Amino acid sequence: MSDEGYVNYFEILELDESAKPGEVRKNYKRMMKNLVMEIARVEITEERRAHYLLEMAKLNAAFYILRNTATRETYWSKRQEVVALEAQWREAVKQGSPEGDAKRRAFDGQCRDFLSEYVEEAMLAAGRDPDCVEASHWDPAHERHASRILRHYRHDLYRRILERLPYVEVTPPQIDWAEREQTAAAILAETGN
Repeated sequence: MSDEGYVNYFEILELDESAKPGEVRKNYKRMMKNLVMEIARVEITEERRAHYLLEMAKLNAAFYILRNTATRETYWSKRQEVVALEAQWREAVKQGSPEGDAKRRAFDGQCRDFLSEYVEEAMLAAGRDPDCVEASHWDPAHERHASRILRHYRHDLYRRILERLPYVEVTPPQIDWAEREQTAAAILAETGN
């Protein structure tokens, strides 16, 4: 099973889960400085702007969430809960358990909440944080452009997650075409057509 799609801020900052707040700050500052320098060296097109805004937002959110131990632990436990729910759903489907649909619904709700909170909302909140603004030069214009990009990014992550998940097969409808034809003919006869 893959945990791809559940944004991993440790990976974004190239850290492991035991990283200290000082390491978070150091990696964030280094990576943001490199990104800002890269942006200054290239001609900005609409596509590049979207790419760089997303990269800045990811770095800002990683720093914003991981620098504080309580925020980091909450984020990581919610991420692990969603990954565990996916595993439970997969197992229920594999075993043919009647709980499969309930597991799917629980997973879907938590997955949407996690992505909304830790992708879109956290990335926008990080852009308002004074430390992130100082390092990334993020401003209200960035936020206006990033809102749409982050919404698309969140939807893309959700789609990637759903593509790999098991769904219960839907029984195809049983249609009696002869009966349907007779019903349609009767309705048309009543209306005079």
